[in-house]
Amino acid sequence: MSDYLLEEHGLSPGKIYRLFSGSICPRPIAWVSTRAANGNANLAPFSFFNVVSVAPPVLGFSPLLDGESQPKDTIRNLEVVPECVVHIGGEALVEALNTTSTSLPHGEDEFTLAGLEKAAMPGISVPRVAAAPVAFGCRLREIIRFGDQPLAGNLVLAEVVSIHVDEAVWNGRHVDLEALRPIGRMAGSDYARTSDLFALERPA
Repeated sequence: MSDYLLEEHGLSPGKIYRLFSGSICPRPIAWVSTRAANGNANLAPFSFFNVVSVAPPVLGFSPLLDGESQPKDTIRNLEVVPECVVHIGGEALVEALNTTSTSLPHGEDEFTLAGLEKAAMPGISVPRVAAAPVAFGCRLREIIRFGDQPLAGNLVLAEVVSIHVDEAVWNGRHVDLEALRPIGRMAGSDYARTSDLFALERPA
């Protein structure tokens, strides 16, 4: 067994990242589209993601600064067009999702790279992935920045203003997991399926 007091042991950000990504899993994946001021669309996956509020409905995801302390296009775009679409891609779209994790020059379109069709999202100007079974159109509430060093997070709080959902996935009450086939992010190149489930009744 090992204990680490971070201020004494000085674990590197790279080591902490590997511990986080290897032990805090599976993590849901936010597949986020944004729009630059010139209209160019961006699409990228983020696995530091979850629900943070229901009333109001708010999602949170956190793009990290890169190795040169530079923000990702998602953050740059949100600063000028404070809207985004958070998609739940599911296993059927995992190859396209993985393709959009490619680092492209600023302003290039990941929709085009991955061969994905765009569709309008009600209430906002940012397009959604037409094939995604679930998409949440959001307006930016806040970006909480945790520093300017490499791998520092930028927590995006995005309030949901519109929803697209495939009727084969949601009947208005329950999500059909066999239809959605959600995936989770593990460490390295690994992903997880949700095909092996077990239930526990919550105590009264």
